[in-house]
Amino acid sequence: MNLLNSQALSEEQRMSYERLKQSPITVLQIGEGNFLRGFADWMLQQCRKQGLYEGSVAVTQPRPGGKPKIDALAEQDGLYTLVIRGLENGQRVERTELISVFGQVFDPYSNWGAFLALAENPHLQVVVSNTTEAGLVYRPEERHEGQPIQSYPGKLTELLYQRYNAFGGAPERGLVCLPCELLERNGDELRACVLRYSEDWGFPENFRTWVKEHNRFLNSLVDRIVTGYPEQAQAAEWFAEWGYNDPMLTTAEPYHLWAIEAEPELEKLLPLKAAGLNVHWVEALAPFQLRKVRILNGAHTLMTPLGLLHDMEQVREAMEHERLCGLVRAVVEQEIIPVLPMDGQELKAYADDVYERFLNPFIRHRLADIAMNSLSKFKVRLLPSLLEHAKRGAQVPAGLAQGFAGLLRYYRIRETAAGYEGATLSGTVYTVRDDAALLAEIAAVWSAAEREGWQLERTVEALLGLEAVWGGNLAEEWPQLTEALSLQIRNMERGSDE
Repeated sequence: MNLLNSQALSEEQRMSYERLKQSPITVLQIGEGNFLRGFADWMLQQCRKQGLYEGSVAVTQPRPGGKPKIDALAEQDGLYTLVIRGLENGQRVERTELISVFGQVFDPYSNWGAFLALAENPHLQVVVSNTTEAGLVYRPEERHEGQPIQSYPGKLTELLYQRYNAFGGAPERGLVCLPCELLERNGDELRACVLRYSEDWGFPENFRTWVKEHNRFLNSLVDRIVTGYPEQAQAAEWFAEWGYNDPMLTTAEPYHLWAIEAEPELEKLLPLKAAGLNVHWVEALAPFQLRKVRILNGAHTLMTPLGLLHDMEQVREAMEHERLCGLVRAVVEQEIIPVLPMDGQELKAYADDVYERFLNPFIRHRLADIAMNSLSKFKVRLLPSLLEHAKRGAQVPAGLAQGFAGLLRYYRIRETAAGYEGATLSGTVYTVRDDAALLAEIAAVWSAAEREGWQLERTVEALLGLEAVWGGNLAEEWPQLTEALSLQIRNMERGSDE
């Protein structure tokens, strides 16, 4: 079977591909991985299909280890297949699309000249990146003329410097940088890195002024699960159906969100909303970040200990469990949304999307993976909602109390040669992965309780008093919490929550 490339295209696809190759490079993409190819590139494909965008993308990898994937993309003439599958309005969907947005694919480490040449491209407007949080960080690095720079922020600094020189510091030749790394204030961080490298390398003050005044570093929030290459049997089935092999095939869920902190006028530069995409140009990202942390992440953190204690393995399994799913929905809608400072109807619509995403039959999201570092996750994702009820003088909300009790019961642990271990309600042993110092404190409380024969209330009170874990003494701040959590743990052990 032939490899996917321009020779494998139908006549209609080839015409589209030829139009692409004639399009100017308007976007530089730093990141060859699945996420950008299933997110930003798919969005640009939608814009091109609808005749809303005429530019193309130059894609490079952010680190030397990405060369095999870049080479594979180049061998396929920049073409790859994206399959979107999941649930929409309760119905299974599966859509296949050939993505053709890459006008140039190259390795910047072996072809540094091609990277620098982009600086002189008058059509270049946007830089999109996804280099992981570890890639968007300042690390001291020497600059040697004519040699590739290793870090992503360093590469961008060099590109901007070359562009500044090529166009004499013209204000209109500044670029719009759209980092997609999952880092709060990612645009601000990228800008800070660029300015720091500029100082390290002795670039002139006028250049730094041009960077600050005529280039944009936009903070953004991205959300889509891009599941990557499917199981081999599924890939083989699709290849037989399509009549070509595609090693760069990737899959993604239907849901997508891109919130960008910038004025709506930038839609003229990237007409994403006009293409019908779930993209928002906003004054502030905080509301989007808050609802994601409290609802989507909060629901994950709520269900995970409870699901694991009941020997469940995946998010979808938890959401298909009548009682646990009912608990998640009730907590989100009755205990989390009412204490968020946003429109309730919009939050409910967002929550409905979250439930549907959790039920996606094509995503295997292991609860054991989500459980890692659950203490810090609970503190950020669920504890603020719980404490808001206390602040309002309300009773301890039953659903959040059940989730908190599940967390404490999941962390009923002891230190072993294999690490800190606990046991499910049926007795299955598991290992808890979290900060070692916090695990030691919690294990010490459970050990003392067992050794001294404490009542459960005393144990819970001691656990809630671990200021290093919660940032305060929760037993003193909200005395009713001890009794509420003790009751929930007893119910769990007796099986009355099933």
